[in-house]
Amino acid sequence: MPVTDAVGTNGVHMVAASRAAADLVLKRAEFELAVHLGIVRVEARRSGGRPRVRQEEIDRLRSEKGFPGALRERVRTVGTAEGARLLGISPVRFARLARAGCVTPVAFYLNRYRAVVWLYLAQELGGLAARSPELLVGRSPAWMRDRLDSGSDCRPRNWRSRRIERLLSLTEDPWVRAAVVAQALDPAQLAEVVDDPYERAYFARVRPEPVFGQRGSSATQDTMGRLMLADEPDEILWRRVNLIMELDGAREVRQAPRPGDERRADVEAFDRPPTAAVPFDPSDWAEPVVPAERVEPAHPAGSAEPAEAVGPVGPGGPAEPLQHAELDGGDAVRPAQPAASGNPLGLLARLRLRRVRGGRRRQERASRSAAHPAGRRPRGGHGSHGWKRPPAGPQMGPRREGAAARDQEVAQGDRGWQSLPNVDQGSNHR
Repeated sequence: MPVTDAVGTNGVHMVAASRAAADLVLKRAEFELAVHLGIVRVEARRSGGRPRVRQEEIDRLRSEKGFPGALRERVRTVGTAEGARLLGISPVRFARLARAGCVTPVAFYLNRYRAVVWLYLAQELGGLAARSPELLVGRSPAWMRDRLDSGSDCRPRNWRSRRIERLLSLTEDPWVRAAVVAQALDPAQLAEVVDDPYERAYFARVRPEPVFGQRGSSATQDTMGRLMLADEPDEILWRRVNLIMELDGAREVRQAPRPGDERRADVEAFDRPPTAAVPFDPSDWAEPVVPAERVEPAHPAGSAEPAEAVGPVGPGGPAEPLQHAELDGGDAVRPAQPAASGNPLGLLARLRLRRVRGGRRRQERASRSAAHPAGRRPRGGHGSHGWKRPPAGPQMGPRREGAAARDQEVAQGDRGWQSLPNVDQGSNHR
């Protein structure tokens, strides 16, 4: 599928940034500066795709008076030499005005010697000449001389403040605003203000990136990272105070995420105790469960309303309803089990139930043995269930004499084997 410069999103005509720059007759650097200054509004995709511009925005800018010259004049930048020529002063005097903070740079680049070259908006220089003409001629004011004699350079600080204010105007999220202010502090200063490492890590996640990604070489990016840090005591104090204010507002809205927050709700729901827990009593489950095929209907066959089936009744609660499930193609009835999260019959309860059942069986056998010391069962009975052996009929005739003789030989052979010496009888029985 070919990629086109113009796409439609929800009925809105969108164009790529390169197409928008061509329609606005702007170079690449001029278009990026126009986006940074807010002259051109773009829409960045949340999925990380390239930013796009509405066709309505392009039509609005093209319909302005003086297009395209007026638009290009708004984003035109000049260096020291060209700026001095526009103001009619020497480059040295222009550099002194810039270091004293009279003009604010809007961008910078590195020359071939990797020295920072500051760029200024041409329109702002014209405003300086109209606003303070006394700075262009005659002797410099005393405050400017004192600032320059102390060796201070206000160009990085003014550029940094301008950039931070622009980024703050683009967002309303309190954590993003705090992350923008935190860019002006080095890691040591940031750790003193924000002692929570998860909040500092969250700053790195939500910190806004340039609309068109990182531009320039690695040296340019490293230089930009150093220029973003406050280096004067009064500015550091000001940034720390602003960060504390933004951070307090962000914490009131929501807390920074922690590892495992997405699973915390599930864990709390799993650990929450059941709302209606019934204490376990072995007597409730001591009777064996009746097989499904032996369940008799509790109502006559011709009755229109069947009787309600109930389970075993506990000592302190009502009868438990039964659930219907299909077993072997038919409908069977089994006791309703509690929910998995609130089931009182855990592993220890099942082991205890088996121990209780085994103890009852041993007691029954001991009672039968006490009633019949010789170890004989009562005639016509089998155990305690009252099951009787059916009488021998024609189909179960007397055994043949040959089979009886073989049984007798086998019994004699077993008794002879038990009388042999040096034989571990326990192993044979085992």
